[in-house]
Order: sequence, then structure tokens, then C-alpha cells
Amino acid sequence: MSDANSVSPWASTVFGALAAEVTAIVPACVVRAHERAQGGHEGVHTQTLEAYGHGLYAAQYEELAAGLSELPGTELVRLQARTIAVVGDHAVYPIRYAKKDVPVTGARLRSASGLRADLIRRHGPDPRQGELDLGIELPVEDEPHADLARLSPSTQLVLVAYACSLTDGVIRLEWGSAELRREDRSLLWHHHGPLPIPRQR
Repeated sequence: MSDANSVSPWASTVFGALAAEVTAIVPACVVRAHERAQGGHEGVHTQTLEAYGHGLYAAQYEELAAGLSELPGTELVRLQARTIAVVGDHAVYPIRYAKKDVPVTGARLRSASGLRADLIRRHGPDPRQGELDLGIELPVEDEPHADLARLSPSTQLVLVAYACSLTDGVIRLEWGSAELRREDRSLLWHHHGPLPIPRQR
């Protein structure tokens, strides 16, 4: 379990009495996902990183769902064939944003559409800068991904953003809340803070 002193004020505000447990569980889950993907890569002996990348993508959701599911009040929700843990009306969602040690402030999505983008826009923080009314017709946004109807409108998104590679493991690990800029797919963090990275093999 995480030391009470390592729990940030932000985590305490978001997760309340469960903050210390969530702060300890999330990093352990991300490291386990990396180790599973690493084992998969070693098992298939490919020269490319496909097995690692695909394995990590699937394992990150599975590990977080399994690790957080034991906490009281946690709900598991299926979004596009992946299970997401909702702890105290906060959906905990992982994003591997880099393969090397670069700041999380440089994170961007591969696409400005799809479930991940819709999830951030719908359940992330309100944009800090409101859209300007220039008196022109803007294109109508597509309907959000149908699976998002499985989340309560009040659910807020907690992004678990990490940099990770096959050789170096989990290099950087942060969490917080961010909005998505449609123009360049970058994440504008309203809050982000580091999580302790457990020892890796």
C-alpha cells in the first residue's frame, strides 16, 4: 500500500478515502502490463515489436481493471471490447504516450476521432478557453462513440499517461486530467503529477 505521504492532494480530492490504495495499485498494474507484454515478445521471438505493442495495449486495460476491481464501489465498464475501472465515478484510463523519456506535456493522440478522443472530450475537464463565437457556421461534430452511453454523464476521466519501451520498461508515469485539442490532437493538462514506479525486472 502507498505511504499516506506519497498521496497527492489532487489524488485525495479525486479518490477520497481510496486515494492511497489507488495511488499504489495503478503503478503496479502498469508495470505488470509491461512485464506481460515483454514476456509475450520473448515468447514469440519476433524481430519486430508487434507482439510487445499489441500485448501492452491489451494488458494495460486488463491489469488496471483487475487491480482496481477489488476497491469498494468500483464499477467495471466495457468500452470497445476493453474493460475500464470506474472508481468513485472516475474512469481510470491508460495511455502510452511515448516510447522514450519525454514530458507528458508533449503527449498527443494518434487520432482526433474515435472512442479515446470522444472519451476525453466528453468526460475530461471543460476547455479552459471557450470557443469564440465568430458568427460562422462550424461543422457539426459526429455523434460520440456509442459505447460512451455506458458511462454516467457525471463520470470524470482520470488519464494514466506513461512512457514505456520493451528494453527500458516504464520510464515515466503520471496521471491527471486533460482536454483534447482537435487541431493537433495534443493533450492540454489541467492537472498532472507523477506516480511512483515500482521496481521492474
